[in-house]
Amino acid sequence: MAGEQADELAAALAPRLALLRALATEQHLTRVADQLGVPQPTVSRWLAAISEQLGAPVVVRSGRGIRLTRAGELLAEAAAGSLGALTAGCRRAVQEAHPERGQVVLGFLHMLGRSLVPELVRGFRARHPGVRFGLVQAARQEVLARLAAGRVDLAFVAPLPVDQPEFGYRRVSEQELLVNMPESHRFAGRRRVRLAELADEEFIGMEHGTGLRQITDELCADAGFTPRMAFEGQETETVRALVAAGLGVALLPPAETGPPPGVVELPVTPRASRTIGLVWVADQPVAPAVAAFREFTLMK
Repeated sequence: MAGEQADELAAALAPRLALLRALATEQHLTRVADQLGVPQPTVSRWLAAISEQLGAPVVVRSGRGIRLTRAGELLAEAAAGSLGALTAGCRRAVQEAHPERGQVVLGFLHMLGRSLVPELVRGFRARHPGVRFGLVQAARQEVLARLAAGRVDLAFVAPLPVDQPEFGYRRVSEQELLVNMPESHRFAGRRRVRLAELADEEFIGMEHGTGLRQITDELCADAGFTPRMAFEGQETETVRALVAAGLGVALLPPAETGPPPGVVELPVTPRASRTIGLVWVADQPVAPAVAAFREFTLMK
């Protein structure tokens, strides 16, 4: 069914290519017109227009029918190849537009690739096994740039782009942020730490352009200080390793398997968290498979 739909779409997009291909096998205008589903006078006008543009006839009469001239044969050969490529492209487009066979390209933060994204994709694929996924991991700024450029369909980021009206978004989950410190730190034995008490500490943070770095800077500013970044990393596990080495403190989501040796995680006061949201380009239609995954995610 999809193959027939692709053939029909290709013929609709390039009727003159379809005409030339049909003339290579059919040598009668009426049969060609029937095959293309257009009136015979329309086929005659198309042939006249092609001949005029070429400066030479593409068909000549042969008995009760017609046959291609040498120039017409060359055009028909080229048309067959071009229409074949177009049909293949149309087949991919038809699959893309099908809610059970399309592709969803997701952009997301690196750390969300450990549990959130795999769990959602697994749950969705259990219901829609034919849908394919493209996965793009990058920092928040890069993910949103790719989303705006149409290179990804949907994005999981934190914080939400509340100041960017070009995006639509919905909250998906919330993660508490904990201060990570070396187990030898003077606060390590506490049950929680006030964020303002860390004003004189050296921080280890993510690079600029990441959502977690933005949140860290904003939380510290609310507590009345600017964090002194001794080290900046691209991965949370690298940041934790630097904390374990005694090089500073960091604000991070809880480690999924517990903090590594030498690191203590403590809640902060006031409570720190980040909201993870699903983001899309506002007021822009999406393919059926993308819409289905968005609805599935927002209903979780």
